[in-house]
Parts: sequence; C-alpha cells; structure tokens
Amino acid sequence: MANRVVPALLIALLLVLHAQLWFGRGSVRDVARMEQKLQAQKDANERARQANERLAAEVRDLKEGLEMVEEKARMELGMVKPNEIYIQISK
Repeated sequence: MANRVVPALLIALLLVLHAQLWFGRGSVRDVARMEQKLQAQKDANERARQANERLAAEVRDLKEGLEMVEEKARMELGMVKPNEIYIQISK
C-alpha cells in the first residue's frame, strides 16, 4: 500500500504544477499576453520619445534664431514684412 501512495502523490503534484503552468497566474498564455502589452508600450514610448525630440528641436530653434519665428509667423499666421507682397500657391 505504501509503495502506491508515493507515486500517486507525485503524479498528483505533477498534475497540479502542470495545470498551474498552463492555466494559473504566470501561465504561458499570461506571459505571452504580457509580452505583447510590453511591446505595445515600448512602441508607444518610442513614438512619444520621437515627438519629444521634435518638440525639443523646435524649442531650441525658437530660442536660438529668428528664422523659425519668422517662418511660423508666415505659415501659421499669414504675416508678411512691410512692403512685401505675399503670394500663396496651393496644390
């Protein structure tokens, strides 16, 4: 009788561990889903980093030179210099 109890307990333990691996917390499916979320977050972070770099470059240009200010005024506000004729060509 004792020689049958130990293997039965080991098999039961193996089944519990195997079920935990496939269906429990930290299962294969759960880890794959979390890796997918992690990759999506990394992609979003990369897009945000690029946007931040573009904005930082624009701020640097605005602080350093007036060319960017003049370009912004012309393009966004439609401003022109005195005695200048503004012609806009649209495609």
